[in-house]
Amino acid sequence: MSLSLLRYLAIATITLLLDQLSKWSALSNLQMGIPELVLPFMNWLLLLNPGAAFSFLAQGTGWQRWFFTILGLLACIYIVYLLRKSLNDKLLCWALSLILGGALGNVLDRLMYGAVVDFIDLHYANWHWPAFNIADSAICIGAGLIIFGELRKSFGKSPQSH
Repeated sequence: MSLSLLRYLAIATITLLLDQLSKWSALSNLQMGIPELVLPFMNWLLLLNPGAAFSFLAQGTGWQRWFFTILGLLACIYIVYLLRKSLNDKLLCWALSLILGGALGNVLDRLMYGAVVDFIDLHYANWHWPAFNIADSAICIGAGLIIFGELRKSFGKSPQSH
């Protein structure tokens, strides 16, 4: 295993550890469903989400736990494959590392609790963004970095003459 790959796996591991430590803290210090004001636009709000993003399929009968766990594990395997294949693209590897750490964090929640632990509640007036966690943030940042990298590559190319 190359040193570069180990470095990116370390980034994923640090992401996973930060996610799990923050969830442990939320589970230890917050009461389920009771918001605690942090900032005028942010609460800590402990929730368990058995579904996917934005509570998609949260009302399922339990099958979604195993479906999303297996899907998450398959995604992680594919991400490691992409990391090994793309070691010369640092931005992509950073992005994939963040996504990998976040995906593993949410998979671990599903295995341990049957649902993903969410605790960050952003709001404005009476409107609330769906609660999320550090893993979700890492996945979104990673996806944003991939989009940024692809746009940078696209716009960096000069138009070809035909």
